Amino acid sequence: MKLFKSLILFLLIIFSCSSPNNYDILIKNGAIVDGSGNPTYLGSVGINADTIAAVGKLKATGTLEIDATDLIVAPGFINILSWATESLIEDGRSQSDIKQGVTLEIFGEGWSMGPLGEDLKKELQLPTSQGDIKYDIDWNTLDEYLQSLVKRGISPNVASFIGATTVRINHIGYENRAPTDEELTSMEHMVKQAMEDGALGVGSSLIYAPAFYSSTEELIALCKVASEYDGLYISHIRSEGNRLLQSIDELIRIANEANIRAEIYHLKMSGKENWSKYDEVVRKIDSARTTGLSITTNMYTYVAGATGLDASMPPWVQEGGYNKWAERLQDSEIRQKVLEEMTTPTDKWENLMEAAGTPDNLLLVGFKNDSLRHYTGKTLTEVANIHGKSPEETAMDLVIADGSRVGTVYFLMSEENIKKQIALPYMSFGSDAGSIVPEGVFLNSSTHPRAYGNFSRLLGKYVRDEQIISIEEAVRKLTSLPASNLKIKKRGSLIKGNFADLAIFNPETIQDHATFTQPHQLSTGMVHVFVNGELVLKDGEHTGAKPGRVVRGPGYKAISPKN
Repeated sequence: MKLFKSLILFLLIIFSCSSPNNYDILIKNGAIVDGSGNPTYLGSVGINADTIAAVGKLKATGTLEIDATDLIVAPGFINILSWATESLIEDGRSQSDIKQGVTLEIFGEGWSMGPLGEDLKKELQLPTSQGDIKYDIDWNTLDEYLQSLVKRGISPNVASFIGATTVRINHIGYENRAPTDEELTSMEHMVKQAMEDGALGVGSSLIYAPAFYSSTEELIALCKVASEYDGLYISHIRSEGNRLLQSIDELIRIANEANIRAEIYHLKMSGKENWSKYDEVVRKIDSARTTGLSITTNMYTYVAGATGLDASMPPWVQEGGYNKWAERLQDSEIRQKVLEEMTTPTDKWENLMEAAGTPDNLLLVGFKNDSLRHYTGKTLTEVANIHGKSPEETAMDLVIADGSRVGTVYFLMSEENIKKQIALPYMSFGSDAGSIVPEGVFLNSSTHPRAYGNFSRLLGKYVRDEQIISIEEAVRKLTSLPASNLKIKKRGSLIKGNFADLAIFNPETIQDHATFTQPHQLSTGMVHVFVNGELVLKDGEHTGAKPGRVVRGPGYKAISPKN
């Protein structure tokens, strides 16, 4: 009898060792690029519910099986700089990013969608404050905003920094002054609360009013609070042109004195006269890193940036917000002073029209006023010629007539520098754009092609075609690197126990199609995308699934159950 029982036990052990595991989903025969930077290998990924259950050479079956032969299986990509804050309210499918493999959108470059005091909330609810996308603001805190997106239904995961600009407006409005001691204390408390709600850190955007009015000391004070929660400081630094080196020094000083990790958002050398500063920029960053400071960078893969005509006018004229700005531009004496400053080289503020070299390099892409939308896609020079005025006067007229800063693309950067930046070991990638789709309200304006092509352009043009970096390094920069910098848990790598966010694509066909003249074109070559274990993109087509969740930073303190 003992012998019989021993035999049965032996057979059970043999059977259990040889029988395949069964997973909810099995992705098999793929080229595994796991996000670590390690070499690609052939293998499979098993998923149970929302979690990666196994990765490797698996003897397994799946209730759903996907054959990934000739495809790369990678972690879902992280868009380190997303402006999908409003586009996800309009359309939660996030198609332009999902079709590039993006599974996590990071918000908060200077401005964040919360916290909102009563005055700011009322201001943002005004019809004049919103563009083509109209929405009710049913939140107050930043975390409530993120949860509201999830309740609406979104395909990607979302996370956010708290914007230093948002904090400042809540307490000081649009005034050009330092906060009082009492105001600064309240601003610090606002950052503290946001960090405990799960904010990733503090974001600043220092070329724009009213952020331009913030002192280094003010930013250090806010960053000290975020540092207590292991947050990150991100910054569109004060100058990307004539005072680029000094602005990097400011970021390094903030990182050092606040004892905080810091990242330069969309690193660039703006203006031909500044292209040669690349080597010195890298030396400054590398030197800071050798001292023990954690300084990282991100970028988009284009030679043009996109913002508004406000970036071509002095910050002082914009004090008080749009209405005061537009009012001043209608005063003949003030208008003449603005004109003189727009045409006089200076290091006191960032003039992107000057950096672009010529108004021919300013492409007008976003209007609120229907009567002006026929100018979409024209250069500032072309519109100026139609009006018979100087480009500077035309810019002022357009801001007044449109009721907005007017969306503008500026051609500023060097392709050679773009390629060198891509190869930096601490460089990650962000679109600096919404996640949209070529239909409906999104077609009312043009846009920068980075909204549709930033990530696929990296993988197609710079990895496959020009071989600037390897596919393994590119995936690392899109996944584990930003996840590590953000201190996000259980995402960014294909390892057992992580959430099942996956991007599965054809390395031979991944391609961007959006151009500056025809930007509303989706990328191709992304075959399947999983978010939290759900198939969001299948055979290149969106499934309609919206499993996106709120992702929170390392300082998160759950007081009550949250999503």
